[in-house]
Amino acid sequence: MTGRISRNRSLGSLKEAASWPGADQNTVVTLATALVAACADAEGSSYFQDLSDRNPGDATALALAGFFQVRAGHDVAAAITKLDRAATMDLGLPQYFRGLALAELLPGGGPSEAGLAAADTGRADQVIADLEFVLAVRDQFPVGLLRAAYQGLARAYEALGRQDEAAEAVRRSGLGPAAADRPPMFTNFSVTARDGLRMSAPSALSPAPDVHVARCYDFGDFAFIKTSAGTVAIDAGTSPDRVLAAMADLGLPGNAPISHLILTHAHFDHIGGTAALRRQGTQVIASAGFPAEAERQRHWNIPFRNFTGTGANPAMDVEPDRLISEQTSLVIGGTEFVLIPATGGETPGALMVYLPASGLLFTGDVMMPYLGAPFTAEGSPEGLLDTLRFIRELAPRQLIQGHTTLTENFTIEALAGLEPALTELHEFTLARIGENMTLPHILDHGYLPALLQDHPAAVVPYLVCRDHFIARLYHQRTGYWQPDGQGLDPRSPEESAAALDLLAGGKADAFVTAAATLAGQGDLALALEILTPGLLRHPDSGELAELRQEVLVRLMEQHQLSDPFRFLVYAELAAAEISPVG
Repeated sequence: MTGRISRNRSLGSLKEAASWPGADQNTVVTLATALVAACADAEGSSYFQDLSDRNPGDATALALAGFFQVRAGHDVAAAITKLDRAATMDLGLPQYFRGLALAELLPGGGPSEAGLAAADTGRADQVIADLEFVLAVRDQFPVGLLRAAYQGLARAYEALGRQDEAAEAVRRSGLGPAAADRPPMFTNFSVTARDGLRMSAPSALSPAPDVHVARCYDFGDFAFIKTSAGTVAIDAGTSPDRVLAAMADLGLPGNAPISHLILTHAHFDHIGGTAALRRQGTQVIASAGFPAEAERQRHWNIPFRNFTGTGANPAMDVEPDRLISEQTSLVIGGTEFVLIPATGGETPGALMVYLPASGLLFTGDVMMPYLGAPFTAEGSPEGLLDTLRFIRELAPRQLIQGHTTLTENFTIEALAGLEPALTELHEFTLARIGENMTLPHILDHGYLPALLQDHPAAVVPYLVCRDHFIARLYHQRTGYWQPDGQGLDPRSPEESAAALDLLAGGKADAFVTAAATLAGQGDLALALEILTPGLLRHPDSGELAELRQEVLVRLMEQHQLSDPFRFLVYAELAAAEISPVG
């Protein structure tokens, strides 16, 4: 087998950042999940053992050294000793990773007629103790770890013959009957034909008195602020029924008086449920750029059916009553709302909402890391940087974003490092464009500003943004003919497939061999680029179809924490559904 062809840029940067003194826990956990998704267990074992040796008091590093050592199958007894020692040093992540590691060692299926060996029974009991503890204090754990906890519990209960509890853990994992046999899945993302893409299970956030944020009732989040003059809604989700469901859970009757509806921008996932909120006398407010943005949206079809799900029928004909072109203070029922037009990273016509009394800033999608939808060409890196500078100077207490994962990762604490890091990335990228460097080569630099060492909370948000930021800047500054010849003579997929089939000698086996080799060494995206034309030429090949499915699932796992859009696309191509956790 040859070495890997493409560079795993995110993994390399995470390894560097996680080794910095004072690295953020989110960075370390994200690295661990990325290593699992890359099937890089031996690499993870070596990395975290070295990190633990350099930081002997770091219980998480020691637990991860043991976790990956178990997964790699290297001296399992010594690995369990590390896990046990880490669990005595600290509560939290050491128990989580010990539980997952011991679950890997349990036999598949229920107990044999002779019963489990004492060692296996002890391990299963320890898995249950560790992972039930995690679930009991779930709010103290990093985002995205709970699905794998249910997987581990399902395996432990099944090993002990406790089938009802195993079935309940499988159900809560959202992964279907094979959950216990799959590699750990670290994501809160879900995608189903009925509900579409969700960031997590529905929940509520109350960051201040009389402020309630409905999270994950839809693809986007929306909020309600109670005032003496009625309720003010910020955004309206994708469909009326989801808005009404959230209102019911929040104790707001479906006919509650909504004095104002403030829309942060004109995307379907923020205006589609307007009919559930707009009543006689409700004033709908948006930015001056809203009508132009709404007109662009009317001429765009959502390219993936599972984006919104069959349960949504977004309204796209919303007409605001008032448009805001400059910063405006509005007092409603004794509560001040400061309306702030912004260009932002996603759209040119955003509107942020600031509540000075509570220090909350509702940002909509101005920090969406994809710099566009990413299915349409909107927003700009410069707009994102301008807005980040404005927010830093405004200094709100807390940011409430238009999507749960943004609120959890793109915090006001992260902003202090994110803005200068992206500014440095902007300068770096423009310099490389000026040298006629191609986009893949710019991306392969894996640019990681040293200043992030002083801003550990900004590392993961920066890495989520980095490649999208570079690509958007590149496409805005270059033409559709590229220096390497890309774009000069576009060909259809069928034409490219026919040419590759000549190289393969007209044999499906050649496509299978090449794609399997690429997938085996971690070049998943390249493997898919071989499998897709292979199936165009050999549609009856079961081997190609089976390998394509395997590659798509692994690509879902690779992007399961950092990129919901890629997760959605690969899930839809695989015809895979994943239900919400718990």
